[in-house]
Amino acid sequence: MTQTTAPRVRTLVLLLLAAACALLAGAGPASAHAALTGSDPRQGAVVDRAPAQVSLTFSESVSMDDDSVRVLDPRGKRVDDGGPTGTGGTTYAVKLHAGLPDGTYTVTYQVVSADSHPVAGAYTFSVGTPSETSVSATAQAAGGGFIGGLYGVGRYVSYAGFAVLVGGAAFVLACWPRGSGVRVVQRFVVSGWLALTAATLLLLLLRGSYTGSGKVADVFDLGLLGEVLQTKTGAALVSRLLLLAAAALFVAVLFGAYDKREDEERRDLTFGLAVGGTVVAAGLAATWAMSEHASVGLQAGLAMPVDVVHLIAVATWFGGLAALLVALYRGPADTPVPTDAVRRFSAVAFGSVVALVVTGTYQSWRQLGSWTAFTDTRYGQLLLAKIALVAVLVGIAYFSRRWTARLADTAAVVVRQRGKSRGEREKAGAKASGGSKGSVAAKGTGASKGSGSSQRAAQLARQRAAVDAARQKRQRDADPHRFALRRSVLAEAGVAVVLLAVTTVLTQTEPGRTQEEATAAGASSTAPSTPSTGAVTLDMPFDTGGQDGTGLVRVELDPARVGANDLHLYVEGPDGTAVDVPEVKVALTQEAKDIGPLPVAPDHITTGHWSASGVQIPVAGDWEVAVTVRTSDIDQVTVSKNAQIG
Repeated sequence: MTQTTAPRVRTLVLLLLAAACALLAGAGPASAHAALTGSDPRQGAVVDRAPAQVSLTFSESVSMDDDSVRVLDPRGKRVDDGGPTGTGGTTYAVKLHAGLPDGTYTVTYQVVSADSHPVAGAYTFSVGTPSETSVSATAQAAGGGFIGGLYGVGRYVSYAGFAVLVGGAAFVLACWPRGSGVRVVQRFVVSGWLALTAATLLLLLLRGSYTGSGKVADVFDLGLLGEVLQTKTGAALVSRLLLLAAAALFVAVLFGAYDKREDEERRDLTFGLAVGGTVVAAGLAATWAMSEHASVGLQAGLAMPVDVVHLIAVATWFGGLAALLVALYRGPADTPVPTDAVRRFSAVAFGSVVALVVTGTYQSWRQLGSWTAFTDTRYGQLLLAKIALVAVLVGIAYFSRRWTARLADTAAVVVRQRGKSRGEREKAGAKASGGSKGSVAAKGTGASKGSGSSQRAAQLARQRAAVDAARQKRQRDADPHRFALRRSVLAEAGVAVVLLAVTTVLTQTEPGRTQEEATAAGASSTAPSTPSTGAVTLDMPFDTGGQDGTGLVRVELDPARVGANDLHLYVEGPDGTAVDVPEVKVALTQEAKDIGPLPVAPDHITTGHWSASGVQIPVAGDWEVAVTVRTSDIDQVTVSKNAQIG
């Protein structure tokens, strides 16, 4: 049975690892949290005169350097003057050379979102008459190529190392204290520490190239590394390395002083190790929570501690499961995993699953925002795959609990066999020793023969010990319930490998909520305008929370320039038909110059249509257009969007 099981185990593990690698390889470039929601000039616009600057508006704040935004003429020559500067909020502008000739210009950008992911893209606008251009306006690949793939592997290894380190240590402390003296378990936990440390160093070196040029040579650029250390992600990686130093001390005590203590002394040390280990694990988890998706967007102050709990629960479940698998398959025959340890881990795993469900539900609501995002966005589709894998994992865990309940604890049998074997070996050794002494007394000069007999006896004792160990292992594995438990735990661990790969890809994917918001905003902000009117159209979904309180409000401002403008406002229901509401109000604000809010009271024209003439815009710039929609006596909401006017 052993000869046929081992190849199957290796084959299954290799297939699962191959599936995980395929998921990572197919992830492609990172799709970031931030998205371009507006620009001036807009995509495809044809303007009468060359603008003095180009401005870009993102869905959240981003990090930039002097080369993050480039404006290229039809021949590919840069016409931007100086690096980009913030003009307030999430809008950034770069000045252009004076007196630009007519033609088509290309704007390229590559920035880093607040949740650490690179964002890149390109679009064109024209001055006067459009022309041919030698510059490709195809969106740049952000975080792709060889460096991007290597960075993705580093992220996966770091998550896996964290799970092995935290989950393996928790398994020893909470479930199997005697496992601290088992060499294979020690090596397993230490390998998690080594993997996480190596992956963190790799990510730190790759970070500058990953968010920039994508060139291998930039990995060894110390100047670029210095810039990375000044970013939020760089600080998180350095903090992780410092916490790993504390984790090394924890591991040394766990497998050193803790293992050598007696049971009474070990109980006293367990509490201190549990507290210290929890603090270190929470700190390591926080290095992800404070630099990625949880750190930006809706309810970031609550989302970060929730993310810490989620990561620790994942590590406790997955890492403990892997430690149990290693102990079941590779543990010594004379130190089998006791039934009580498996049952304790089952309880710990159940608590981890409960924590995962609670925190995962909150994270799903926060990152999706609507049911349609489950199927309409890549983030939602990956989340559905993750939920399905968790359901499969819980189903397999149910069968593992059944086998645990039936498991026959063979520890006592093994101990008796070990004692019997030791007694036989001692008896054989004593007999051999007595024989050699008699030989010496009889012959007087047979010292060399006595020495040879002692060596022979020692050799026979070692052979008997090997035979005894093999017999003990067969007796241990002969229990069909234990064999079934090993197979179910192996299946659990295999699904966990793939689930961890899906989670890694998920952390690099733009959340469904921001993707839908960016799509809605981009539908109007990137639409081409005509040089004759320069009108601005803003579409803003609204939800007042009451009955029939959802819909879309569209604001048209014509000609969207300094001076008098015509404003038209349309309200549509969820099905796109025009609807009337009790009241709509408009306010214009320019925060950069502390102007406004300037109230506008449009007149009702027809069903779902309001308008106002002579709306005065005093200065050009980035204006916030806020619309208050009231659908009943108590249900109303204010939605807003920025627009470049002038």
